Amino acid sequence: MSDTPTLPATGREWHLDSRPVGWPKPEDFSLVEAEIPTPGEGQVLVRNTYLSVDPYMRGRMSDAKSYVAPYAVGEAMQGGAVGEVVASGAQGLAVGDHVLHGLGWREYALVDAKSAVKVDAGVAPLSTYLGVLGMPGFTAYAGLLRVASFKEGDTVFVSGAAGAVGSQVGQIAKLKGASRVVGSAGSDEKVALLVEEYGFDAAFNYKDGPVGRQLREAAPDGIDVYFDNVGGDHLEAAIGSLNRDGRIAVCGMISVYNNTEPAPGPRNLARLIQTRGRIEGFLVSDHNDLRPEFVREVGGWIASGELKYRETVVEGIENNLEAFLGVLRGDNTGKMIVKL
Repeated sequence: MSDTPTLPATGREWHLDSRPVGWPKPEDFSLVEAEIPTPGEGQVLVRNTYLSVDPYMRGRMSDAKSYVAPYAVGEAMQGGAVGEVVASGAQGLAVGDHVLHGLGWREYALVDAKSAVKVDAGVAPLSTYLGVLGMPGFTAYAGLLRVASFKEGDTVFVSGAAGAVGSQVGQIAKLKGASRVVGSAGSDEKVALLVEEYGFDAAFNYKDGPVGRQLREAAPDGIDVYFDNVGGDHLEAAIGSLNRDGRIAVCGMISVYNNTEPAPGPRNLARLIQTRGRIEGFLVSDHNDLRPEFVREVGGWIASGELKYRETVVEGIENNLEAFLGVLRGDNTGKMIVKL
């Protein structure tokens, strides 16, 4: 065991008290004091510095069968986190090292060393390992380049384009030679950000009118790729504008996560026949073989300033739940991060 700094006896963590129906409510959760454990062999104790809140967490709050186990009622929730090792029983991880791991929603985490990834604060700010250099950035990279089979000259449409994933999709498409990149977002400020800072060719506020009409105006020659973060009317609009051999990568459908009744499907799926289009859903974890290439290429773009990113930072573990609800409302620009 490495020398350990003096630690408090307890740390705070968020528990799921009941499974939300529709929109999550504060009474579905509680912030509790928990005893801080001592790491055994092969484990490290991490004092978390940054916590991630992401749309997929809403699915884990229900007990519906999915690709990842639901959160257990009465126990601490989980999510991406970056922190500092404060006690170690593991070879190769020392006190003072920084690691990325999956036990967020808490101040202190007992982490199996084999599931912790050492990260370097000297290469990039620690928070970026939860965003542009983390799961959201990798989702954008793999989803666009592999799942959507992006090729130079494509016209690309991205929904949720000011979010952590969507903003990277549009910029990567431009860097890789897209002929036109169009994004949708939920405010005029975000629309301006997409065009002025991220280099999108066009963007629109989906609250300003029918998505199908606004997309046709922004991409009059149709689209070759749609990266879906929203679902619903955005997916139907994209199918309506799809060119021959168009591809749709389904990453998320945030518009339907809190529905208590099944959302109606797109009414124009028959267009896929004439366009020979395809729709494919994906999980980024299926594409881990691309990770070294992603880190190398995207890390280079960040270092050169070619790829820009934003973070919305909320301070304090006590505000973790409000930050998560903010993601579902679309309050964030770029990656939503909780700083402890």
